[in-house]
Amino acid sequence: MLVNTKAIVLSAIKYGESDLIIKCYTEDGVRSYMIKRILKSRNSKLNIAYFQPLNLLQLTAKHNSKGTLNSILEVHVYHVYTSIPTDLKKQAIVMFLAETLNNALKEESKNEDLFHFLSAAFQWLDTHEKTINFHLIFLLKLTKHLGFYPEVINSHKPYFSLEEGIFSDHPVNKESLSGENLSLFKTLIGTNFDVTDGLNINSNSRHALLDMILSYYTLHLPGFKKPRSLAILKELFREK
Repeated sequence: MLVNTKAIVLSAIKYGESDLIIKCYTEDGVRSYMIKRILKSRNSKLNIAYFQPLNLLQLTAKHNSKGTLNSILEVHVYHVYTSIPTDLKKQAIVMFLAETLNNALKEESKNEDLFHFLSAAFQWLDTHEKTINFHLIFLLKLTKHLGFYPEVINSHKPYFSLEEGIFSDHPVNKESLSGENLSLFKTLIGTNFDVTDGLNINSNSRHALLDMILSYYTLHLPGFKKPRSLAILKELFREK
């Protein structure tokens, strides 16, 4: 079936000597594409530069039945990043979030709200300077779309179970947060991107909070693995 769809690049994996398998989150859900001879071809319509992590693309593609790789006929960028390509910290955020999304997004089904959230978030990252806590806010907001956002009705209570996603009067299990860790976690709940630089979070707390969120993902998404790019992200955001 021939489709026109916007797409967000999640990964690009070399296959053989000259082919690439591109995984994208599209307006129709997760799709993977085989692009033959792209590493040796001079075909400007499908240049490898289009398929950098989290690039925002407009595709004309052929979507096959489930279980088979799709093909791309035409592509162009619908939002050209201006700051991300030259900002090392933003590049680290992009690499980390692309790997996280590649692990987290599995469904081949349409989710317009999720697609719009992702597209708007990455455009915000590109067009704003104060983004030091962007990835933390992004990851917690993403849980709304993945179905395990914290139940906030009892957020005044002194414990939060990462496994159950609820606040409680007593620790539910060993994965419960309390004290300083809980206070850190609660700073993100309901927070928007435009206050990212106003959060009072130092480097050590930021890393601890990121580890908590990734543990939360691991408990709620079967097979989820912490991104390999996590170490690079932490190093770039470490206070000297």
